[in-house]
Amino acid sequence: MSDSLKIAIAGLGTVGTGTIDLLQRGAEDIASRCGRRIEIVGVSAREKSKGRGLNLDDFSWFDDPVSMSSDSDADVIVELIGGADGVAKGVVEAAIQSSRHVVTANKALIAEHGKSLAILAEEADVCLAYEAAVAGGIPVIKVLKEGLAGTRIGRLYGILNGTCNYILSGMRDTGRDFSDVLAEAQELGYAEKDPSFDVDGVDAAHKLAILACVAFGAKLDFDSVFIDGIRSMSSLDIKYAEEMGYRIKLIGIAQVHGDQLEQRVHPCLVPSNSVLAAVDGVSNVVVAEGEFFGRCVLEGQGAGRGPTSSAVVSDLMDIASERFTPTFGLPAKLLKSLTLTPINQRKGSYYVRLKVLDETGVMADIGAAFRDEAISMESILQRAEDANGNVDVVIVTHNTVEADITRALRNIFMRESVVEEPQIIRIESIGVD
Repeated sequence: MSDSLKIAIAGLGTVGTGTIDLLQRGAEDIASRCGRRIEIVGVSAREKSKGRGLNLDDFSWFDDPVSMSSDSDADVIVELIGGADGVAKGVVEAAIQSSRHVVTANKALIAEHGKSLAILAEEADVCLAYEAAVAGGIPVIKVLKEGLAGTRIGRLYGILNGTCNYILSGMRDTGRDFSDVLAEAQELGYAEKDPSFDVDGVDAAHKLAILACVAFGAKLDFDSVFIDGIRSMSSLDIKYAEEMGYRIKLIGIAQVHGDQLEQRVHPCLVPSNSVLAAVDGVSNVVVAEGEFFGRCVLEGQGAGRGPTSSAVVSDLMDIASERFTPTFGLPAKLLKSLTLTPINQRKGSYYVRLKVLDETGVMADIGAAFRDEAISMESILQRAEDANGNVDVVIVTHNTVEADITRALRNIFMRESVVEEPQIIRIESIGVD
């Protein structure tokens, strides 16, 4: 058996300690599969004395993770600190500049600085691996880079954030409001104390930008991702969606149209028989569609100690076995520049909920506003008057351009008979056989 692969780990949180535990428990099996051992030679974290349930005495301790990246005798630096900039970025840059391979679970770092880091890694002839950055234990990066590398992918979509999926699933199952289910998710550890990164869609957008780059060979462009979170979703909308045969999910969608790239993350109504509708709780699902293979569905746990640690170890095993490809499947300098498709050019159907006064002429006014923008209504649902004399009117439109329905709803909201700002949610008929 050849010399061991020496690694150093920066960050000893949930994933860092999970990675150490997995490497120690599976040491013999990993060595058999790789033809060499994976040996931890250094670790770094904020507090050395913090109780982690692990014996760290056999590893060299570094107070400064950036120094560890350049001064340790590791072959690979594992960055598990997090954050797009600061120390995490410094650790990765120092490792590459010292001709060391890098494994990271940092989706923000890859989404926002992946191209420049990939160029550095390719110039230094080292690997930059990040399977754990997207969808936890689902091996989606490997599937896109290797398994589907020989065919053209036209569209990619999925549920990319377990926190949002848990909240929306809980709202549907219990009828509770967003804030109540969010609080429960925080108590269970599914949501951070500050949940904005998740519930505002940023986490899913980071992952989508990475997936689009690998799937389409497009330059990483996180800034072009349209992002809308789930804070405005109500149990009322979830109930009405169910009545009409839909479920509400936070979906990331990326697709190419010639030389144009569409990237968006937002709540959607998806048909109840869609593969997306069946994925509940904290699970993730990624769906790739291509002209030769049809549809490839990957589902599993998208976060957490075990799934994310297993993805980190998978990357380490590839490096130990000297199996690795360019960072995004092809050299970073060959990534294509595609034109952004603005969200207002989206063409599709829409769910609209209006709260209006129960009086004569209201429906005629709504119909006139839609007619003026050439918007056709597929179905209308009207509920009984509430205690304040208002009624909910729910409309599903036929396909229309987003800019047109935005104008129509702006005009409708100006009418005195409309007592709340209209709720609008995009409908996506995806993942249906």
